[in-house]
Amino acid sequence: MALELSVRPAIALLLGTLLIAGCDRETAPPPQAKHEAPAKGPELTGTLDISQRGKAAPADSFVDPAGKPVTLAAFKGKPVLVNLWATWCGPCVAEMPTLDGIAQRAGGKLKVLTVSQDRAGVDIGKTFAKGGYKLLEQYRDPESKLGFAFATGMLPTTVLYDAEGKEVWRVVGAMDWNGPRANTLLAEFIG
Repeated sequence: MALELSVRPAIALLLGTLLIAGCDRETAPPPQAKHEAPAKGPELTGTLDISQRGKAAPADSFVDPAGKPVTLAAFKGKPVLVNLWATWCGPCVAEMPTLDGIAQRAGGKLKVLTVSQDRAGVDIGKTFAKGGYKLLEQYRDPESKLGFAFATGMLPTTVLYDAEGKEVWRVVGAMDWNGPRANTLLAEFIG
């Protein structure tokens, strides 16, 4: 009991000291300098993966803008940048303007395919109309065949194939395709 009585005053003294110390401010802290963060595009969270280099493009079909089945083999003869995206994927939609920028800069040296992984019946045209894309086309993969073939489990996923249909590299996650990192990755293909 004696120990218990001697501990209580010590605790009370400690709590009192802490309360006084916390309130012992004569003036408010100086205001922090205000600055606005610069506007930025998609986060550069994409991960470069070269583990599939040299692997042939999948033979799975998807749907072209006219609604007809097509495979990546139809694009042999020219390098192809395939981007899997969906309307519900914020980072996917955010990087679409930069993909349109690549298509413009490539000037026909590289085909940019944006392939929606949205289910059948989803109107991807609204996203295209809102974005005002000049060269991107509305390819669709409502059964996610390419998504399963790429096996990354993440959107967006972007894969570069050479003119022979062999994988060069892939980026899993969003990326600013107009930025310096993308310029380095694509320099060989769009100059």
